[in-house]
Amino acid sequence: MTREFSKHFPLRKGRTHEAFGANAKSMAFALAGQLRGPVLWIREAWLADQINPSGFGDYVDPAQVLVVKGKEQTDVLAAAEESLRSGAVVLTVIELSKPIGLTAGRRLQLAAEVGKSTGLCLIADGMGSNAAETRWQCEPLFDQSDSTLQRWQLKKNKSGTLTSWDVRWDAKTHRIIVVSKTGE
Repeated sequence: MTREFSKHFPLRKGRTHEAFGANAKSMAFALAGQLRGPVLWIREAWLADQINPSGFGDYVDPAQVLVVKGKEQTDVLAAAEESLRSGAVVLTVIELSKPIGLTAGRRLQLAAEVGKSTGLCLIADGMGSNAAETRWQCEPLFDQSDSTLQRWQLKKNKSGTLTSWDVRWDAKTHRIIVVSKTGE
């Protein structure tokens, strides 16, 4: 099961992916932690919530995360496209508040391909683009002894199987650990 997971995570470079669900941001931080490099996090300025360095410090060095705020979603998409095309960061996280069309999604894919970089769009459920390489649903799992336990489910995969894994973050090794399901 772990070998199968390693075919999917870290996410494929040169492509843009999507994540949704209560733990989508955790997936973004885990990905940033594994890629180990500068991250550009792009969001609309009007969004009230913020990412907190003390909350994601176990995943990635806060000094490696630069937050950019656009006035509206078109500004966010333009900044994301430039970031992906430049290849200057290992990961571009794009928070989207509205669905994007096939043209905008394809532009992000082409930019990621040129820059050989990875893009991750954080979306609401049901808001995905047909251009996305993969789409992940990320939800927490209750475990008294492990607050990082999650279920990541592939809902869309242009290159293969749809499946799910129970995972947890190991802060010491900066890795996602696949957790065996009960009874396996």
